[in-house]
Amino acid sequence: MTKAYKGYLIDLDGTIYLGKEPIPAGKRFVERLQAKDIPYLFVTNNTTKQPAVVRDRLENEFGIVVPESTIYTASLATVDYMNTCGKGNSVFVIGEAGLISAIEEAGYVVDEENPDYVVVGLDSQVTYEKLATATLAIQKGAHFIGTNPDKNIPTERGLVPGAGSLLALLETATRVKPVIMGKPEAVIMDAAVSKMGFARDEVVMVGDNYETDIKSGINNGIDSLLVLTGFTQKEDVANLSIAPTHIIDSLDEWEV
Repeated sequence: MTKAYKGYLIDLDGTIYLGKEPIPAGKRFVERLQAKDIPYLFVTNNTTKQPAVVRDRLENEFGIVVPESTIYTASLATVDYMNTCGKGNSVFVIGEAGLISAIEEAGYVVDEENPDYVVVGLDSQVTYEKLATATLAIQKGAHFIGTNPDKNIPTERGLVPGAGSLLALLETATRVKPVIMGKPEAVIMDAAVSKMGFARDEVVMVGDNYETDIKSGINNGIDSLLVLTGFTQKEDVANLSIAPTHIIDSLDEWEV
């Protein structure tokens, strides 16, 4: 018998869909939560799209209808963090529209020469010049923020480079470690649990990636549910340093 959780924190990439391919069990899982009026919050390290765009994509591409308020991205967590730092309002961003627009809408201005912050997320159009600009700014003292540590992204093509790969390059070039916003770090998880309005032992983090989703539970006192539909494979389970609270092959197996 599975534990009756009051709320669910749910990953997207590799859990609800795989790149452009739907994971049908993910859709059925969300619909079971909705049918029982169980609160849920999608907690995603993907910074390329704004929550409204994510909501539209879920509905138009995967037939999953959810309100925008159920989507919390690493971009939003980044802005929430920057708002508490008090270091200034200038920034250089490596990232895509979802990250850039969230930061600009919060009142930050772009500065390539002497920014207060360098924020790095996934950027599929990244260039050497962008990386060089970020490197020089960090060397001058800009606060180095990484939106998420994902080394890879599970897609229909396979595992492609993620934001963590760009962060590793910049860390090598600058010898400065970034402050990470996304899963498995506390910044995004503290905010997500607060938004749910439950105690940590009343919610569960659901995801496919042991290094981000599951460790975000393990590292922050939250139960975890590993589903083997994306990044972490069945053959990896025996070698995990700390076991997830639950492991399933498909979300169809999970009783809410």
